[in-house]
Amino acid sequence: MNAGRWIAAGIGLATVGAAAVYAQYRQTEQPEFALFRADADFELRDYPALVVAEVSNTGSRESASGASFRRLAAYIFASDRPAGGEKIAMTAPVLQDETRPGEWRMRFVMPSKYTLATLPPAPSDIRLTQMPARRMAAIRFSGNGSGRDLALMEARLRDWIITQGLMPAGEAEFAFYDAPMVPGPLRRNEVLIPVAAQ
Repeated sequence: MNAGRWIAAGIGLATVGAAAVYAQYRQTEQPEFALFRADADFELRDYPALVVAEVSNTGSRESASGASFRRLAAYIFASDRPAGGEKIAMTAPVLQDETRPGEWRMRFVMPSKYTLATLPPAPSDIRLTQMPARRMAAIRFSGNGSGRDLALMEARLRDWIITQGLMPAGEAEFAFYDAPMVPGPLRRNEVLIPVAAQ
């Protein structure tokens, strides 16, 4: 195959991938927020209270992520409920944070039609809770969301928070919007840090 065909094949694959990502974003519910400030890759957002299902696992971020994702997916897809149990639609992003050294919490935001009272009961290792309304500083980036990328973006976000005269009100959280099969350059990732309202 000559170079022209390789280039055409690459463009074709990129187009198909972009179409798949666009379709995913259009069909997957994401939490609403009010944009308070935007500055290049940075945003300051006001989120309402969100209902989430969360689970924690210990180990490396990557190993804890896989175990937590499978556990939460079993809950929303009714794998651990009686046959015919109500399935819950997947939303984006998947949230992850380190609650103490070596312990990683993962959260699935529940679709907006649910309240804590209307969600199907969860197994004892999965916690259903409501996160309070918060103001969040965010930086968006593409790639595979490696530990190195997350650390770099968190440092950039913390620098931006300082330049904006904001006060952090909690630890960093990581947000992942795409399935693992989406190519890295087409993925959307974010680092979010809660800040005190001004």
